[in-house]
Amino acid sequence: MQRRTFALSAASAAAVVLAGTLAAAPAAAPDGGASDGSDGGLKWTGCGTKDYPKLQCATVRVPLDHARPDGRQIELALSRIKHTARTYQGPLLVNPGGPGGSGVGMAGYVAKSLPAEVAAQYDVIGFDPRGVGKSEPALDCRPGYFDPVRLDSVPRGPQTEQAGQAGQANVQRAAGFARSCAQRHQDVLPHMNTPSAARDMDVIRRALGSEKINYFGYSYGTYLGAVYAKLYPGRVRRAVLDSVVNPEGVWYEANIAQDFAFDKRHKAFAAWVARHDAEYGLGTDPADVEAAWYAMRDAVREDPAAGKVGPAELEDTFLPGGYFNGYWPELAEAFAAYVNKGDDGPLGKAYDEHAAVDAAGDNSYSVYAAVQCRDASWPRDWNTWRRDMSAVHAKAPFMTWNNAWYNAPCAFWPVPSLTPPDVSNRELPPVLLLQATDDAATPYEGAVTLHRKLAGSSLVVEEGGGNHGISLSGNRCLDGHVAAYLATGEVPRRGSQGRNPADAVCAALPDPEPRDGAKTSARNGTSGTATGADGAALHRLLGFRS
Repeated sequence: MQRRTFALSAASAAAVVLAGTLAAAPAAAPDGGASDGSDGGLKWTGCGTKDYPKLQCATVRVPLDHARPDGRQIELALSRIKHTARTYQGPLLVNPGGPGGSGVGMAGYVAKSLPAEVAAQYDVIGFDPRGVGKSEPALDCRPGYFDPVRLDSVPRGPQTEQAGQAGQANVQRAAGFARSCAQRHQDVLPHMNTPSAARDMDVIRRALGSEKINYFGYSYGTYLGAVYAKLYPGRVRRAVLDSVVNPEGVWYEANIAQDFAFDKRHKAFAAWVARHDAEYGLGTDPADVEAAWYAMRDAVREDPAAGKVGPAELEDTFLPGGYFNGYWPELAEAFAAYVNKGDDGPLGKAYDEHAAVDAAGDNSYSVYAAVQCRDASWPRDWNTWRRDMSAVHAKAPFMTWNNAWYNAPCAFWPVPSLTPPDVSNRELPPVLLLQATDDAATPYEGAVTLHRKLAGSSLVVEEGGGNHGISLSGNRCLDGHVAAYLATGEVPRRGSQGRNPADAVCAALPDPEPRDGAKTSARNGTSGTATGADGAALHRLLGFRS
């Protein structure tokens, strides 16, 4: 689920405004790709950036309501790195998750991260799903909704949870967001859902002039890909699904599963800090480190750090560490500087870097809420939320209530919910699934479930890994499986391995080391030197809660 989306550079963002139109598709090659890799009916214009100078952009029009294809049309922003090899394997659509993640920045990253000889055989296509980023209309239900300092996420009595002046209590705040979304986007909200986004992908396929698509999705993008495959099984050529959403948990149950998993991951962070007590000076016992973190949380409730980091913002700041352990050194330095020296500057800087929500983040969250609240049923009686969250918080206090408020607008959503499709599928070619065993955002059980539902799929497991989004981020074993699959269509098969559902197992990358100068910075309250850890670029594209 998405917390923050990092925008493209100004040059590329400005370029993604170029109109394209649909036209008749060219004849397809026997493998389902476009016969010559032509542009179909789209007008592509250069929108290159420093990192991706060959990037091209276009737009495509899709029906707001796919049941009325001749009705109102909306626009989706597209990006592309065009194939260069003589062997052309068709378009590879990429999605970073969310819902609400902007995908136009993914095309360049994926094309650059794959082996050159593999990437050269595909048109790598990024797209902003409906409502997102440079697609029009773009949703923004309530600008500044996450501005600091917010109410403490953990209820401390009925006054905090239900009473108070209008717009101040968390329940009223969530209900106000839902009302604001209805006021701003009443005509669009009924059509913000995963099946509609999947149908949009098929319009993109037709616009590209291809009989079939290849697909590469992370996080929520795995669910979007599974729904597309359910709707159009004959249109799927190859699909890579990394960090898999449990299709049986959308979305209330999936969020509760996250609460337990993120609490476990936060404990793993505390244990890592304890192992590096020489650098951070927060204790050698993980329980002591965790207690120090909660004491810091109590302290910022009374006096927000750097004038902007209260308890909710503190949770937001440390949540990205549950997605990607490459952030642990920076977060540990800020934690230690506050506890050991009373210096809140690094904590404020970490909040600005990892948790502050800009206009792109407002858009991302608005789409997140619109899609998840519409996709599936949520409890409409707040007493159900209170009972469930209280029980979960007692066992997993790190982010249970924070996550509850993030999703709470769904209790008051102005559009009725849909019934999620059963994504079980026996009509697909082999699909490649990738999953870390200790992923908190999409727990391991989800990948096992989807593996069972997609006949012929192959599951590659990163044993002991806790990051979310694990391919194209430094693990050569995982990336080798992805490259081989995209090159040949072959997937690993486990043969006889008893009850183990994995078709292949890759060792996790080691946890990061403290940054240079960490001991000095943690004890003196200064910032260390950035390390450029593997995976940081990918995780900035994926965002958080994705």
